[in-house]
This record gives sequence, structure tokens and C-alpha cells, in this order.
Amino acid sequence: MTYDLLVKNGTVIDGSGTPRFRADVGITDGKITRIGRINERAKETLDAEGHVVAPGFVDGHTHMDAQVFWDPIGSCSCYHGVTSVVMGNCGFTLAPCREDEADLVFRNLERAEDIAREAMLAGINWRWETFPEYLDVLDSLPKGINYAGYIGHSALRTYVMGARAFEEEATEAEVQQMCQMVQEAVRAGAIGFTTSRSPNHETSDHKPVASRVAGWEEVRHIVNAMGKTGAGIFEIAGENHGRDPENVREYHQRLKSLAVESGVPITWGMFAKREAPEVWRSYFDLLDEVAEAGGRMFAQVHSRSLNIIYSFEAHTPFDSWDVWRDIRRLPLSEQRVSFSDASLREKLIAEASGASSRHKRGGHTIMPPDWDWVFHMTDLTQPGESLADIAKGRGVSPVEALIDIALESKFKALFRSPINNHDDADVIEMMKHPRSVVTFSDSGAHVSQIMDSSLQTNIFSQWVREEQALSLEEAVRYVTFDTASQWGLHDRGLLRLGMAGDLAIFDPETFAPNLPEVVNDLPAGATRLKQTAQGLLATVVNGEILLRDNEHTGAASGELLRGPLAHL
Repeated sequence: MTYDLLVKNGTVIDGSGTPRFRADVGITDGKITRIGRINERAKETLDAEGHVVAPGFVDGHTHMDAQVFWDPIGSCSCYHGVTSVVMGNCGFTLAPCREDEADLVFRNLERAEDIAREAMLAGINWRWETFPEYLDVLDSLPKGINYAGYIGHSALRTYVMGARAFEEEATEAEVQQMCQMVQEAVRAGAIGFTTSRSPNHETSDHKPVASRVAGWEEVRHIVNAMGKTGAGIFEIAGENHGRDPENVREYHQRLKSLAVESGVPITWGMFAKREAPEVWRSYFDLLDEVAEAGGRMFAQVHSRSLNIIYSFEAHTPFDSWDVWRDIRRLPLSEQRVSFSDASLREKLIAEASGASSRHKRGGHTIMPPDWDWVFHMTDLTQPGESLADIAKGRGVSPVEALIDIALESKFKALFRSPINNHDDADVIEMMKHPRSVVTFSDSGAHVSQIMDSSLQTNIFSQWVREEQALSLEEAVRYVTFDTASQWGLHDRGLLRLGMAGDLAIFDPETFAPNLPEVVNDLPAGATRLKQTAQGLLATVVNGEILLRDNEHTGAASGELLRGPLAHL
């Protein structure tokens, strides 16, 4: 037998959690056809000596719905071993939508998910109206990795209701139309239905995104309608009830009732917050309660703190503040001159040392960051030194230290400000919970502010090597079999005969994220953060090598992964 691809001499960790073993892997026509000692020939052979050969990683929480049109390889997820992603989370999708109403969809996306309208206009060739038509367009695109997609509530509402979706609850007839469209989408291959009720999700004019205007009964009717198809997952960016136990309990009861009555698996993301450290545990208690009641619910968790990243090449905490805003609009070369000017520096530092004057005039109090929780990023194996400590050591204010470090690095310096998951003890406890999955990269969203596509590589560098809290086998299972199984991608996530030839081949001693960088490679020159990894020998998608040492080979073997009803 001649194989299309033969991976020789690797250490196979197959995704199941069972112990590693030395073997070769043969792939033919995109499928694994043999695992063991292989002496036959192959069209292409890859020597994996000293490397782990694992299933390609599966990320269940991304926002690549727009990005897939201009970036077929799925960066930055592809640089971290990810071969399959689920997009359309939090109610944000590009379909259903008529082309002449695209601005309604953009309104949902551009601020809530930090995807520039200019990039979407320049990068998307609109060729659909309904969600099934959108899936057909995705199917026709060149793709480096595999994509599955939800139908999103915000796009659904604006399609049915127009601009009223941002202001009003739907009529009974409109809710019925949405129910029918979700059923149609799931039968065509949508992986499920998503919504957002999170106060963090706003339009560019600071109004709630369309899904947040919906009453709970609308959500309930749609999820129950999807349940009648016998397929589909419901993902929700949840309500924020803070530390109010009565309101939290009432929300939990609604989620529990919906899971049980609909029979639909429900999933949501969870972080630990230092201002309310006890809240996440009540949500994890809910997971067990739902299971005991006969429903299915699982949490999505992260592998580290959720960081806002600051860079003078992208954005700082003060870009909209007096004095700063005029300078930050200049070309970067002129900004460096302005930040070096002694008289201007004095004004900049004064303005950023207390509440924002500009926002105060509008009736809002916006304070500088807590400098004890802003860190200079120099080495991802270390948390970094806080700006408060750096400033103390230099004998200057934190704002002045921020400016000085930026100038010293010619604006290349990066700073991170954790907003969730401050305590690593909470992080690993959530990761190890039997009803959680480690997947929450948000790839494709927040592109100039957050870089969490390296969530997967961080598991190996931090939790396997540094903390020794996980074995290699556990870490691989977290990002392969566990995620693939929860989203019903049953031909992915394991190395087994007949399963898809998706592989992540990496050096277990060095596999880790590199520092992010700021690039301007989006359509219309929009800015994003880019992050690659070290120690990744190759990423293989459906039997073809997509990346060698993080360089694209030109392969486009990715597929659209449709839900189960599309195959009946």
C-alpha cells in the first residue's frame, strides 16, 4: 500500500488519555489508514523523531465567521495546533442576512467582537441570504483548517425584524419565523444556535446587540424548536447577575429548565473574577444539578488569565482621553516625537494620573488601570513585572514608566492587564472539572485587544511543563477528544483507523506560545494581534501538511464540518 502521508518515528498520544506509544501514522485520502510500524512507501514522509504526534486540536469557541473569507488558514489558531474550529458563538454570525442589510450584522459585530467594519466590507464577497446558502458559500471557499458554524440570534433577529431588532421584542409571528429558520439551518448543517445576553456585548453606538433585546421566552421557544429536530447545541453568552444570589439562582433555574425541557445540550463560558471569587463555583454546581435532572450542560473554560493587551502600535488605556486622543491619531513616527516632548509628556502624564476629564464632562467616571495589575510582557514563561513595581524602581509614575518603556522599544513593547482568572488555582480547578472543556480562544474577535488563540499551547507550556499539574496525555485529551466529542465532531479528536487525518506534531519540551506582535494585515489595513508558537513541527489537516514550522505550505485541505442532520 502507498500512503499519501507517512509520519514516521513519532510518539503517538492518541487523544483518549491512554499512555503514549511509539508508532508511525499512515494517511490515505484524508483518513488514517494505519498506526504502527510502517515500512511501505508514501508520496510524502515526515520524520517526527522526538515529537508528539497527536490529533489536531479542536477549538469550540471562535469568531472566524468573517475572517474565513480573507484568511483561509485560520490564523492565529492554526499556529497552535488547531485544525478544527466552531464559529458563530455568542449570537454573532453573518447569516441569515440580505446583502443590502449587511450593516445590521456589522452593527452587531464591530464593537462587541472588535471586527472592523472596513475589514468586513473589503474582505467579504457577499453571496448568500439564508443560513443554508451561507454554509454552501463556506463549503466553496479554500480553507486551510476545518470550520463548523452556529446560526446566531442577533443575525436571525435583524433578518426577521430589521432595525426593530435593536429596540423591540419580537411578535409571536416573528418568533415562529425564527424557530423555523433555526430548524432549517440545523437541518442544513448548523452545529446549533447561539445567543448573547451579556451586558458586555454592545453596538458601536453603545446600544445592546440585537439578541439582548429579546425576552427569555423568545430564546426558550427557539431552543425548544431546535430540540425538536433532534440535533444542535445551544451556546449562550450569559446574563450577569453579579453576586446577587437570588437573581443568580433564578437565572440558573431558567437554564436548567430549558436544558431539561428541550433536550438540547447547553454550553457557556466561565471565568473566575477576583472581585467575586465565589461566583464561578455556583455555576459549576449547576452543571451537576442539570445532569441529575436529566439535562446536559457543559462549561467552557480558559487555560490562563484573560488579558487585555496594550501596545502603542495598537491601543492604550488612554486613547480616548484628553491630550492623548489628539496624539494617538497621528502616524506612529509623529507620536514618538510627541511622547518625547517634555512639555507634552507633562500634560499626558497629568491627564492619565486621575479620572478622565473628557469622560467626566459626559457624566462618566473612567479611571486609569490598577497599575499593580498591568504587566510588561517580555517572556511568556513569566508573569512579568507590574508597572507599579517598574515605576517604583525607576522613581517615576506608572504612566511615565509606560511611556518610557514604549519609547525605549520603539513602540514594540506589550503590556497585559488581566481582567479575569487572576488566580491560577481557580484556573486549574475549572480545567479539571469533569463537566468543563478547555476551549475559549475567541479567535477572530477582539483582534486588536486580546490574543487567546494560544490557549492550547499554554496548556502544554504552563500546566504540563512548568506546573506539572497535567500529564501530556491529559493535556492532549483536553484539546482533542473532549472538545470534539462535546460538539459532536465524532470523526475528529482521536487517532483511530478511519478517522480524519488531522494531526498536531510538536516537541513536548519546547511547545509554547511566542510573544504576540502587532500587524496590519487585515483587509483595508486594519490592525490585529498575531501570535505564533515554538515547537510545532507541523499541522496536518485531512492528510495534507498545512504548516511546517509555522509556515504555510499552500495546502487548502480544510473542510466545512456540517452537523449530523446534513448527512441524513
